[in-house]
Amino acid sequence: MSNVAGKAYGMNAVTPMPPWMTWIQRALFMTSRAIPSFLGGLLGLSIIHFARWVIIKRDQWPDLGQGKQTLQNDYMLFCSNFNGTWDQYIDAFADGIPNGLDLFWFSSTRYPHSIPITPFKNYIRANQIDTDYYYNATPGAAQRDIKSALRIHRILLDLEGQHKSLPPEAFQKAYVEALCKIQNGLGYQGYAPVASNDTENADKYRAAYVRDQPAAAQNPL
Repeated sequence: MSNVAGKAYGMNAVTPMPPWMTWIQRALFMTSRAIPSFLGGLLGLSIIHFARWVIIKRDQWPDLGQGKQTLQNDYMLFCSNFNGTWDQYIDAFADGIPNGLDLFWFSSTRYPHSIPITPFKNYIRANQIDTDYYYNATPGAAQRDIKSALRIHRILLDLEGQHKSLPPEAFQKAYVEALCKIQNGLGYQGYAPVASNDTENADKYRAAYVRDQPAAAQNPL
């Protein structure tokens, strides 16, 4: 899938909103920026690399040679990069800031609210645009891996400075103390583990059933 690069998933969703509600949505964004605690639940989700909501008015879409378009709606562009699966991300989002999500998509047409979760997932999936090409500078690292690497880098630089000034015995003690501090931060890079193969297996088994017993498959109980 082109949305996935290593441990990271790139998401883009575009939702329409009536032009007369755009100013309300802009005011809600301004309020959230003025009151950072409003986003506390979002900032605490360590699986998120970033999340951004952008209002694109109906006369602001670029003309790349297709000609100027005449649109009835303004649009909300949502972009995010995160670790984990799509379901894990939506679940964490809805659990972390359900009221915030409702305000961020307040003006979007037919937005069902973030709770209950199933209509919310259906809404995001229906408006999501899969990427044709997803570049990630650190595809094998999660956000926590990068933070740990930066922390280890700072400690190694400190050790380098101590190596020049401390006698061998004192430096050995400092080295062991530093190793104890960072040993839990020595992660690994690579692809994210698969949460479950159940859906993939169910589709595979159902395909054989539909192929071998088409009449029964078309008349479920």
